[in-house]
Amino acid sequence: MAGSPESAEEAEQGPEPRARGAVRRGKRAAPTAADPQPAKLSRAELYKPPTNEELTQLKETEDLFHSSLLRLQIEELLKEVTLKETKKKKIDAFLHEINSLLGAIPETPETELTDQAWLSKDVKVPFLQVPFSVKGRFHFVPPAELKVVGSYLLGTCIRPEINVDIAVTMPREIFQDKDNLNQRYHRKRALYLSHIAQHLSKEKLFGSVKFAYMNSNHLKPILLLRPQGKDEKVVTVRLHACPDSGLFKPSRFYPNKNNVRTAWFMEQNTPKEGATEPPTPHYNNSILCDTVMLSHLHFLSNAATDFPGMKDGLALLKVWLNQRQLSKGLGCFSGFVVSMLVAYLLMKRKIVKMMSGYQVLRSTLQFLATTDLSVTGISLAKDADPSLPVLDDFHQAFEVVFVDPSGLVNLCADMTASKYHQVQFEAKRSMEILDDRMVDGFQALLMTPKPMLRTFDHIFHLKHVSKLQGTCKKMQLLNELMDRGGNYVAAALPFVVSLLARGLSRRAQLVAHSLPQTSEWPIDAEPPKHKDVGPLTFGLLFVPEFAASTLEKGPQADHPEALEFRTFWGEKSELRRFQDGSICEAVVWEASTVYQKRLIPEQIIRHLLKLHADIPESSICYTGALLESVIRTGKEVWETGEEAMVSVVCSYDDLSRKLWNLKELPLTVTAVQGVHPALRYTDVFPPIPVKPIYSFHDRKKHLLLPSEEKPCPAYITPLKIICHMEGSGQWPQDKGAIKRIKAAFHLQLAELLRQQHQLVCRPAVTHTDVYKDGYVFRLQVAYHREPLILKEVVTPEGMLKYQDTEESRQLELETLHLPYLTSSLHGLQQQHPVFGSTSRLAKRWISAQLLSDSISEECVDLLVAFLFLHPAPFIPPREKEKAGEAGGECPCGLQVLVAQLQGVLYLLEDSSPQVGFLRFLNLLATFDWKNNPLIVNLNTGLTDSDCAEIKNKFVEARSRLPFMFLATPKDQWSSMWTRERPSAQILQRLILLASESHRVLEELLMDPLSDQDVKMVFRPPLDFYDVLIHLNPNQIPRQLESVDQPVKSASRGVVKNSSAMNILFPVVDYDPVQLYLQELRDAFDDLALFFYDKHGGEVIAVLWKPVSFQPQPFKVSSMKGRKVTTLNNELVCVPNVEAILEDFEILGEGLVRSVEARTEKWTI
Repeated sequence: MAGSPESAEEAEQGPEPRARGAVRRGKRAAPTAADPQPAKLSRAELYKPPTNEELTQLKETEDLFHSSLLRLQIEELLKEVTLKETKKKKIDAFLHEINSLLGAIPETPETELTDQAWLSKDVKVPFLQVPFSVKGRFHFVPPAELKVVGSYLLGTCIRPEINVDIAVTMPREIFQDKDNLNQRYHRKRALYLSHIAQHLSKEKLFGSVKFAYMNSNHLKPILLLRPQGKDEKVVTVRLHACPDSGLFKPSRFYPNKNNVRTAWFMEQNTPKEGATEPPTPHYNNSILCDTVMLSHLHFLSNAATDFPGMKDGLALLKVWLNQRQLSKGLGCFSGFVVSMLVAYLLMKRKIVKMMSGYQVLRSTLQFLATTDLSVTGISLAKDADPSLPVLDDFHQAFEVVFVDPSGLVNLCADMTASKYHQVQFEAKRSMEILDDRMVDGFQALLMTPKPMLRTFDHIFHLKHVSKLQGTCKKMQLLNELMDRGGNYVAAALPFVVSLLARGLSRRAQLVAHSLPQTSEWPIDAEPPKHKDVGPLTFGLLFVPEFAASTLEKGPQADHPEALEFRTFWGEKSELRRFQDGSICEAVVWEASTVYQKRLIPEQIIRHLLKLHADIPESSICYTGALLESVIRTGKEVWETGEEAMVSVVCSYDDLSRKLWNLKELPLTVTAVQGVHPALRYTDVFPPIPVKPIYSFHDRKKHLLLPSEEKPCPAYITPLKIICHMEGSGQWPQDKGAIKRIKAAFHLQLAELLRQQHQLVCRPAVTHTDVYKDGYVFRLQVAYHREPLILKEVVTPEGMLKYQDTEESRQLELETLHLPYLTSSLHGLQQQHPVFGSTSRLAKRWISAQLLSDSISEECVDLLVAFLFLHPAPFIPPREKEKAGEAGGECPCGLQVLVAQLQGVLYLLEDSSPQVGFLRFLNLLATFDWKNNPLIVNLNTGLTDSDCAEIKNKFVEARSRLPFMFLATPKDQWSSMWTRERPSAQILQRLILLASESHRVLEELLMDPLSDQDVKMVFRPPLDFYDVLIHLNPNQIPRQLESVDQPVKSASRGVVKNSSAMNILFPVVDYDPVQLYLQELRDAFDDLALFFYDKHGGEVIAVLWKPVSFQPQPFKVSSMKGRKVTTLNNELVCVPNVEAILEDFEILGEGLVRSVEARTEKWTI
């Protein structure tokens, strides 16, 4: 902390708006005298022109806020975070009592600094006294002066965490000459606070008396006082011991001066002869901070005079910093630093006193976005005193430079360049959001928390910070250790971050770190050690083009930089000859699959930290891709399905060309459109090429059938393709005739593909299955006028009219809307290569929660697409110059082949599906589904006015619309993908599960010392259900897709093969569990709901419908699944649960292992 203390006023999550109570509707009460009455205005007053102030306000609203709503939201937020007058009075009274108590503390006799026997055993000195021996004497004298400093007096402190800072001036007589050396001042300061703590802890006024480190700086302990009783949470008073302003000579503390002697720090008796002492800028800065507290208060007070916008602007900036976790910890961008920055901008006329709070916020963010204080520092000092250090002196000593008005103190002394670059990055992003009319800037900037997990592509933890002691030794950081008072975390952190930034220079645009934080502690406990800051977390934000590159190319072998490259990369560096003939140093990283290439940064980090920082691999916990294990496809090689998806798309592309070029067809093919999720890269487990083992199946003529003696064959998914035929006058106008014509086309397509391309086909009335490259494609012929013909209805009067029918709606969905959605999402995948994997994780989670039948796959794909199209406040999507990226048909064959030669398609430019999945859970849990439509602007097909119209119409028709409403450019009003499902209850369940899963995952991923079993959130809670139907694993065809894969699994009658020709057609789309589920729903839909994880689940969960368990009057026609009983001497029907459970077993004979009735709330 530098200068006047004022940070940590805000809670971690930022302000939460208060819930408003429901208004009770009824008769309007008669107005009372106290009720506000509408003012009666004369005609002249009613039509008088607006004042200058009103005109300014209207103009500002139009120019700055984009809408009056943003202005109102900000005003409401400011009311929420501002301290109320009633609370101020309580705090003032508390401060007066503290003032009188501090003056009455008795003096102590003078003793050596190391003789601390006079201190009560109930109080431990809040300072790590290492080395313990130090010269000097100490005795306690009551404070010379007490002054409230910081944000409370300025009126800029914000709720909910109110801190009031008091500067306790220590009298001159307790100091001696040379107290600036070897931590003598710091230890006297700690002893002074210890004696105060000892006396105040006996007072009944205080609910708690504790110690803390100011901004987690070990050299700066402070005393925390909280009031007794219910007011304990209202305020925390922080006592800062500081010296008299003229006690020390400022020139002793210039950044290039030394105040910690090496011999003392190393506990050597005599200093080495001729050795020069290194400068101790951080140590010097920590003492100077205490000397200028009052002058900083006066400086800020002058800036805030006649400037109401400053107070509002600072409140908004503090909320902004708080939501980004930048305002607490060692080297934070605290509320105090941002206050001084606003004062600097005022001094430089970049802000004027006429500005509103919102303008102050914008101007400050603009300055932060465009100014790098780690390169060009700034100073508040007005008079250029030649004796004072210049900015270059500060830049040599500190990473970030912001000098206070005295010209002596660096306000950002503890901040790393990396942390400032993160602030700068966030400011740039925030300015983009504020300038974008399509984004709700208020929600994105001030109301959305940005934890590291959802902000960065990958994060990793340094589990044991004590290993940084070895780093200091390896990097020879003794001087930095002395400067930081032995704090090896603070000493090593800047060097570790710059090491990583250099190693990832091409791959990462930002390498950030969490701020080391120590919590407060009781006064009778030992102060926290340096290692007590807990694990350190690092965040990586990638440049997608280079993040997964396997090659690190260095300089040519004969260049002088080659030696430096070899030294940096160590044994990994080797000489390589490149295609242009050059022989260069290079590092090649081992990675064959897309999943492994995503984790190349992990290899780099582990290697560099071991080589240069002496940090063992066991101390690094890399959590960049832990979740992806649930969509893993290969057992031998770590794959997550991206390669398989590319192979499917290539085969589809080749088949579509063959269909285009078919000869002898009576009508030509006008379009071939894929609709299967694998063709938009979002199939959870993409199909793999297989051929059947004949001996495993029963054979009947040319067909293979599942064998009763063998386990169920592997599930082969048919990849559905819509084949549009050209229009012709020969097409019939009768729906029955059209279906027969389509069946004839299916037969002919099969025959021609067999003749012209030697493909194995199996035609059916509604489709033709084609076996190609080990995949099964299902061709479905479509005629563009068929949906219209299905809409024809003849009225009783004989009139022909058109109206939507269930059949026409379903056909339109399959032949028009689904192909368009697939091609749009295919384009999105090309722009954002991580989209497909994110969607697959989301679907896998929904299926694992047994809800895949309750929400459509297309709906999940659109929810995930929303995250990539509207990411604020996170990273904006990165556009890529690629052909056909904004929708259209799937890529042409040449494009795919070229991409395959380059590596695995454009999927290499990946960041992290895990982050996308966390954002998906957060969206599901926090979006206001009841009051807002989710607008997914595919291919930017909606304008600002379109979105506004959708929102307005949504509000008007809310009661008639689906519970989850999704609007897209081609479907603005009907939300076709959510029309039938999810129901209100299922949506509520999804929100609850998403919220809990998100919380658990964040805890697991941010705690490197836990077992990090992330599969926990993919295991459904089963105690919620009434009946569990346990299935026989041998009859579950997708058993290998389960979350916890079985150790042993039965053979499934197929082998991996993509070149088989002229085979017997495999068993397609056969899943006994799904067939059994359909039978259960047909038979017992009125009594129960059935839930199942289609990806290898071994349990069907059953939930009874409460309505069906209410006794019904006895009727012969409604006796299905019921029995007769007597209630109040009347015959009534109730469900016969015992018989129903027996039916479950009978229906599933051979598939069902057991039926378990879980609850007793239904009479059995």
